[in-house]
Amino acid sequence: MKKLIILALIGFFAQLVDGALGMAYGVTSTSLLLFFGIAPAIASASVHMAEVVTTAASGISHWKFGNVDRVLVKRLMVPGAVGAFVGACFLSNIPGDLARPFISTFLFVLGFYVIYRFLFAKPALQKKLKKPGKWTIPLGLFAGFADSTGGGGWGPLTTPILISHKGMEPRKVIGSVDTSEFAVAVAASIGFLIALGPSQIDWAWVAALMIGGVIAAPIAAWCVKWIPPQLLGVLVGGLIIVVNARTILDSTGWIAQTAYPWVYGVLILLWTLAIITAFQKIRSKTKGGKR
Repeated sequence: MKKLIILALIGFFAQLVDGALGMAYGVTSTSLLLFFGIAPAIASASVHMAEVVTTAASGISHWKFGNVDRVLVKRLMVPGAVGAFVGACFLSNIPGDLARPFISTFLFVLGFYVIYRFLFAKPALQKKLKKPGKWTIPLGLFAGFADSTGGGGWGPLTTPILISHKGMEPRKVIGSVDTSEFAVAVAASIGFLIALGPSQIDWAWVAALMIGGVIAAPIAAWCVKWIPPQLLGVLVGGLIIVVNARTILDSTGWIAQTAYPWVYGVLILLWTLAIITAFQKIRSKTKGGKR
């Protein structure tokens, strides 16, 4: 029962982050599941099965508000689903002890990318939406594979690339990425079910993650009104880095355990500096808006 409550809290927190940032549900929840010792394949499978419900709800909402570009969704959905299915089968056939350090390293790097994305990347101001090119197909294929093998990454990988492309309207990109993620979650879930077998999945864990996410969805919609995305992105990115650092240190054995506090000290110092920078940027924007 205690573990189910923890899983529900993980699902709650991950959906809170995803609802406010439009990304990072998988990255956040998988990082925390690995931290609590759950095998990589089981962690990713549980997250993707829970995402089937959360992404469906998100996609329907974006569709109703007109935030979906059908052409972009089609170009992302099919290759994304193929990549996710292949990635799920690939991860399921790798021993957990072997996969854990690689997955944690991927998430660790992605944590830095999330911080960069929300702290330094300039927002796109394009208003005219152009038809997405064929280059979105390999993007979807790679992002889908990375998402299922890493337990997350669909949003952080596709959204910034699409938004930075000339002529792509941000709200359409976010809505289309969220909508197409439903197919990625379904394909990854099918891949894990085939490769692992239904008996390997703890459905109570999936339900706990799902319930936590459903409860958090309306709260996230409220929180986004008063928590600046720039600050939240830095907070979440730092959390992902710190949580996955322990797995990397334990798995590689390159650094003695007596040096762990120094490593964490450096990471937390950098995280603190990033938070301070985020506050300064938010304050400067606020002052600029009052003028």
